[in-house]
Amino acid sequence: MRIIHLTPGTGTFHCGSCLRDHALIKALRVRGHDALIVPLYLPLVTDREEVNADQPVRVGGISLYLQQKMPWFHLMPGFVHRWLNDPARLRKASLRMGMTSAKSLGEMTVGSLVGAQGRQWAEWKKLITWLKEQPKIDVVSLSNSLITGLAKAIKEETGARVVCSLQGEDAFLDTLIEPYREQAWTALRENMQYVDRLISPSRFYADTMAARLQVGPEKMVIIPNGIESTPFPVAKPDPNWSTIGFFARMIHGKGLTLLVDAFIEMVKRNRVPRTKLKIGGALTPADEKYVAGLKEKLRNAGCLNRVEFHPNLDFDDKTRFFRDVSVFSVPTIYGEAFGLYVLEALACGVPIVQPESGAFPELIEATGGGLLFKAEDSSALADALERLLSDNQLREQLSLKGMSAVRNHFTPAVMAERFDGMIRGLAE
Repeated sequence: MRIIHLTPGTGTFHCGSCLRDHALIKALRVRGHDALIVPLYLPLVTDREEVNADQPVRVGGISLYLQQKMPWFHLMPGFVHRWLNDPARLRKASLRMGMTSAKSLGEMTVGSLVGAQGRQWAEWKKLITWLKEQPKIDVVSLSNSLITGLAKAIKEETGARVVCSLQGEDAFLDTLIEPYREQAWTALRENMQYVDRLISPSRFYADTMAARLQVGPEKMVIIPNGIESTPFPVAKPDPNWSTIGFFARMIHGKGLTLLVDAFIEMVKRNRVPRTKLKIGGALTPADEKYVAGLKEKLRNAGCLNRVEFHPNLDFDDKTRFFRDVSVFSVPTIYGEAFGLYVLEALACGVPIVQPESGAFPELIEATGGGLLFKAEDSSALADALERLLSDNQLREQLSLKGMSAVRNHFTPAVMAERFDGMIRGLAE
């Protein structure tokens, strides 16, 4: 089948959605599909070589923003659009994304979701025209539901089936200010009539979004994420120092404040001497003030010398990051839809400690690779981390179970097989 996968890029930092999408398309190609990944907004940032690196950003984020603000912008000469869509220029613009006002963010989100009824449509229509010009497309796959404003036009203009992955959009939509939050959810629900299948990475998120989108269970398919685990080495942490690892975007929502508070408490307790904290992941200019505040908190507690920060690592440095970790935790304070970082840690044989919320109970049950703690409770997190770091036998047991489960069952091949079965079912 010919599959076009539309995915928003980030421009400058890794995100779980981009990595999952890239792995899926590669695995679908192995299965014989003519699959193409098409970046939107900003260039893709992946851990490995891109499957179709020559594919340009089809709808540039700068052009969309200007079209939202100036309805006549699409009438500008083509060279203006090409200049704005230059990858280097888009990457530079992505560094300012955290400076977007709450009102503009709401307007842009709603403008995308309402499709042909919004100011952005003149730019989005260029993508629809490009899709129409392609050889017959069987399936258009949307990376997330925030671009479902395209679904109606895709079906009408190309005749392709439309499937849409769900990747934690509710956490973003719920942060929008009113009236944009309600407008966005309303538009999203209306768009569901043009989507043939919704793909959730977990049962938790399938149930959550089915209720919020007001769709029946027949529209929802659960396909857990998978990763290429071969490049991840088996961890060999320093036996003289217990190292707690965190690898995700360095923001409050990912639970970094909670983990820092738990670490400070552990240092004060001194039940597990010689413990350090290693923090890695995406750090954008919008996050720098927050991280500076955490460093000040650690400095005031006398712990900063035990904490390492490793922002914006490339793939090789990322794998080396996990090699030195004893236990791992990204204690999100919202209901995480999946958490690809969990698979990365387990692939290295690093046991995890995650909150008993979101998809984490499912992941730990499926992998046997970690412990749960009471969500948003830093003392409970400290207790669970101390338990693992103090019990070598338990840590080894969870390490072997988790590593085996991820390397055998949470792979791109398994993910693609389930995706393949879904789209073939739609074609029957």
